[in-house]
Amino acid sequence: MGFSQADWSAIWLTLRLAGTVTLLLLFIGTPIAWWLAKTHSRWKGPVGAIVALPLVLPPTVLGFYLLLAMGPNGPVGQLTLALGLGTLPFTFWGLVLASLFYSLPFVVQPIQNAVEALGDRPLEVAATLRAGPWDRFFTVVLPLARPGFVTATILGFAHTVGEFGMILMIGGNIPEETRVVSVQIYDYVEMLDYAKAHRLAGAMLVFSFIVLLGLYLFQHRAHRPALRYWV
Repeated sequence: MGFSQADWSAIWLTLRLAGTVTLLLLFIGTPIAWWLAKTHSRWKGPVGAIVALPLVLPPTVLGFYLLLAMGPNGPVGQLTLALGLGTLPFTFWGLVLASLFYSLPFVVQPIQNAVEALGDRPLEVAATLRAGPWDRFFTVVLPLARPGFVTATILGFAHTVGEFGMILMIGGNIPEETRVVSVQIYDYVEMLDYAKAHRLAGAMLVFSFIVLLGLYLFQHRAHRPALRYWV
């Protein structure tokens, strides 16, 4: 027996969530990583610690505070209500916002490491050739720091796919709206339907292995460490 319609719906929703979050994180995380890599500000330590919090903070703790912030009495909730958007908890975009916070270090830190390894010399040479800031970024930084960006993309996507605790707290369990694969597996286990849980869990296991194997092989070819985090 293959996947049910509910399974495919959860798989599609999971891929949609992970894809959306990864794209947004690349836009948001790149300037943060650049600033952390280049700044000598006294705020570098606190900002870096805030970015890295999801690496050590239980998902339910982060999910709880995000739920309060996005609720009708929280600052984010009041803003979205004022804009006529309603509240974000138990919606797809609520999951997106929560996942942005939770997967942020998995995107920021590989890019930060790549930019720091790049150094200032290539940018200084490009500047002497009258390359503008955007030219330097797209013609120097992106090609030379490509392994960091690839690692950030893969880890950000995979981490969002595998999240459970915060997803359940922020999104609940609404079919075709917030029920992702990890929540679907949880449902099957609660119903003691281990056969269906095995199929989805096995697919997640294979997916995770392929992602990590691909990452290690890519990093091996690039002669860079595969997984490196600073907390």
